[in-house]
Amino acid sequence: MSTGAYIVIGIVVVLLLWGIAAYNGLVRVKNQVANAWRQIDVQLKRRHDLIPNLVEVVKDYMSYEQETLRQVIEARNRAVAATGPDTAIPAETALTGALGRLFALFENYPQLKANENVSRLMEELSSTENKIAFARQFYNDSVMENNNRVETFPASVIAGGFGFKAAPYFEVPEGETAPPKVNLR
Repeated sequence: MSTGAYIVIGIVVVLLLWGIAAYNGLVRVKNQVANAWRQIDVQLKRRHDLIPNLVEVVKDYMSYEQETLRQVIEARNRAVAATGPDTAIPAETALTGALGRLFALFENYPQLKANENVSRLMEELSSTENKIAFARQFYNDSVMENNNRVETFPASVIAGGFGFKAAPYFEVPEGETAPPKVNLR
């Protein structure tokens, strides 16, 4: 064989090895995004489980706020029914907004501030919200890494050929970035 044939074979081998490495890297970041979403999902499940308990405890106190309680439960039900990031992200955003309105109403009910069950549930919900925020940050970091690999050349050639796609970020809409202030003391 001539030197030219060895060079061609060497180039083919290098390209093949690069393609395998690029494909494996894309699989790794895709799986990391899926894992990060599962971490959010665990915390969202916990939040979904806490909300009915909170609504049940406060509904007797908040007899004039039944519409707000109904909105929280409906938003929670839509969030529970959501599957995957594409449907869960907007549903969870709506739930966060409904919870924010509920928390704001607590200020109008001093007897709620004194209720031990409400305080405990609010503390658990607050802790869960913090865990969701950390999980969301990890998810968005994973999405960024995935999207960078999927969208940058030359890995984008492999990504397009094998159906790898950019993942959606878990974003908080403009105007909802400030956490609701709740003071139960």
